[in-house]
Amino acid sequence: MCDDDIHQGLVEDPSVSRRVFGLGALAAAGVATSAAAQAQVVETDVEVKTPDGVADAALYHPAGKGKWPAVLIWTDILSLRPAFREMGRRLASSGYVVLVPNVYYRSRKAPVVDGAFNFANPADREKITPYRAALTPEAVDRDAVAYLAFLDSRPQTDRNRKIGVQGYCMGGPLTFRTAAAVPARVGAVASFHGAGLVTDQPSSPHLLIPRTQARYLVAIAENDDAKEPQAKDALKAAFAQAGRPAVVEVYQGANHGWCVPGGQAYNAPAAEKAWAELLALYKTALA
Repeated sequence: MCDDDIHQGLVEDPSVSRRVFGLGALAAAGVATSAAAQAQVVETDVEVKTPDGVADAALYHPAGKGKWPAVLIWTDILSLRPAFREMGRRLASSGYVVLVPNVYYRSRKAPVVDGAFNFANPADREKITPYRAALTPEAVDRDAVAYLAFLDSRPQTDRNRKIGVQGYCMGGPLTFRTAAAVPARVGAVASFHGAGLVTDQPSSPHLLIPRTQARYLVAIAENDDAKEPQAKDALKAAFAQAGRPAVVEVYQGANHGWCVPGGQAYNAPAAEKAWAELLALYKTALA
């Protein structure tokens, strides 16, 4: 999970609108908006049965008849909210069936935070702490199996193609766990400013790499690398030893949280670079 010092100064408004990300942020990056393509996406609020209960989630797929590869998105610490709904919508517009679950469904339905959230404020952190505590490694593994089974049950999912998994902040380690929990189905893993990918614990995500069959994209924030410069080397060594294709890159000038709109660290040019690399990974790996 994410540790507190990684998030000092994170200020986010979970109510960030579709227009902010779908139009304003992309325009700021000098990129043509994807509003027209996203209009051709079907969005549905769904419930996913898991061994621990029922998870509320958002499901996206292109409009019309067809089958597409599936992708699971693990959110950051604030779980399912408008910014991640927009990510799901945008990804679906590129030809994917996308599930974005509320990772804290055991504790509360999304959105789990009302109004602005400042991780530097102890009172704000205390709102999330009990939710995170319920998301143990074992719980994540159970959820991962359930979420991928749900995606495979959708008539829009092409089950002859591998599934992609992407995660942000605390969602980064969860992508590794998913790839290990359902190795035969996961063909691509992408972690963006993932926290705690390499630890000294037996449950460290990087130790799961040999159990997986995926290609990897690990995009590291510059300030995260400054705090843990050895992590990228440990990841590269683990990938090499396991024979897993991987790109491990430090995004210079991009700080922790740079991919998610609404936070102080959001960096539109770097976020667009990460998005392009994500799509390239899926094009190669989800075959």
